[in-house]
Amino acid sequence: MTNKTILVVAGSDSSGGAGLEADQKVIAAHGCYAMTATTALTAQNTMGIDDIHQIPPEFTRKQIDAVFRDIPPSIVKTGMLGSAATIKMLSQALADYKVERLVLDPVMVATTGAQLLPAKAVDELRTLLLPLTFVLTPNIPEAKLLLTNSGEAVGDVRCVEDLEHLARQLRALGPQWVLVKGGHAPFKKDGTAATSPEERELVIDVLLGPSGNVTRIESPYVDSKNTHGTGCSLAAAIAANLAKELETVDAVHAACRYVEAGIRTAPGYGKGHGPLNHFHSTYMLPFAPGKFVEWLLSRPDVAPVWHRFINHPFVLALGNSELPLESFKNYLVQDYLYLVHFARANALASYKAKNIRDIAAGAKIVQHIHTEMKLHIDYCKSFGIEKEEIEATEEHQACTAYTRYVLDIGQSEDWLGLQVSLAPCLLGYGAIAKMLHADSRTKIEGNPYWPWILNYVADDYVQAVQTGCELMERNAVLHSPSRIEELVKVFIHATKMEIGFWEMFPSA
Repeated sequence: MTNKTILVVAGSDSSGGAGLEADQKVIAAHGCYAMTATTALTAQNTMGIDDIHQIPPEFTRKQIDAVFRDIPPSIVKTGMLGSAATIKMLSQALADYKVERLVLDPVMVATTGAQLLPAKAVDELRTLLLPLTFVLTPNIPEAKLLLTNSGEAVGDVRCVEDLEHLARQLRALGPQWVLVKGGHAPFKKDGTAATSPEERELVIDVLLGPSGNVTRIESPYVDSKNTHGTGCSLAAAIAANLAKELETVDAVHAACRYVEAGIRTAPGYGKGHGPLNHFHSTYMLPFAPGKFVEWLLSRPDVAPVWHRFINHPFVLALGNSELPLESFKNYLVQDYLYLVHFARANALASYKAKNIRDIAAGAKIVQHIHTEMKLHIDYCKSFGIEKEEIEATEEHQACTAYTRYVLDIGQSEDWLGLQVSLAPCLLGYGAIAKMLHADSRTKIEGNPYWPWILNYVADDYVQAVQTGCELMERNAVLHSPSRIEELVKVFIHATKMEIGFWEMFPSA
């Protein structure tokens, strides 16, 4: 199993758009597990940093040690380190734990322009950490700062070749891979530097690897103020992709696309440089796994319809034995005719299923329906109604409308849509019988409908309901929130059809 664990050593951003907070969002959005060692606390928002409180390096080291003792990370990603002492501590920790994959984001200046790393600490970062780095991710100002006092000449970025030159100079300092981010120097489409805002058409990031090969990652220039934490987010995305065992070039390319989309879909929070949309490529289901049915029945748009169904006057009249016998007899006949199509629909569900487990579950429900239909025949005989008479009876329009709706869903929609259209019947009869069976007002002695109630609280029907629920639960988590909303509408409509079925038979 892939070890998708990442330790982030960085500062905290109280506004949530950068630092540890952003990193954890990015890592979670990529399906990985984030752990943290805090180097500094900041009082900041989208407009700037009010104050920084440095965490003693000794305590940050204790956090690192605690993580490695319990859940050794596959990747270490750094952000704001804040001081020379913290850098020295971290370099020792990386050596002690023989960390092979360090993604180093050399955070020195915030998007707002605030200085985050003292000048005297830059030398320590360059000499102590760069040789231990797997992927280095500086922007252009950070790249120039890292090269200051390194003996390398640093010029302006006027073309893509200048970015590549910066990458080569930085790689000579020790990192295996260098990604120089070009966001601070957007280009025209011909690859030359833009000299006015109107000419900003292209952002080019340059990735240089151990073999010396250069990969250019081009993105359309996005004119946006919502760029708070882009560097943190990009490095965190690279770390997550590496933890998921992507090749380095692919990991970086995917991370660049992730950040581009995050800027494009940014929520627009704050009065200054706003945060990205870190969860643009993920969605959260509105229910917990295994709780789809519970969530469905409790929804504000479902609950009133469901209440009308299971508390229909026809149902209550079954419990108090006041339902006219002729209504019940007519119900039995129409319900038998309904079950014919209900069985067809479940057989169709088995056909539409994609795995043997769901196919077998559908077949199991069909087998139960067959048993239920035989009980219907026996029940009808007790009222003087023979099977031939049942089968010769014309379907009521409400019965036809309901069953054909279900079959139409089965033909035109996916497997889960069909299961949801069948659910009001399957779940409803179990809920109704359970309610009536437990209600002290339900008449037992002399109630001709008591055997009907017992039929739907019997173990075989309870098992059928459980099977149907498990089918939906296993598959509901595989669908998007928008599809779930469509399924809710199917369920509501099918429940209303169930209510229409009760309406065929006078309850008083």
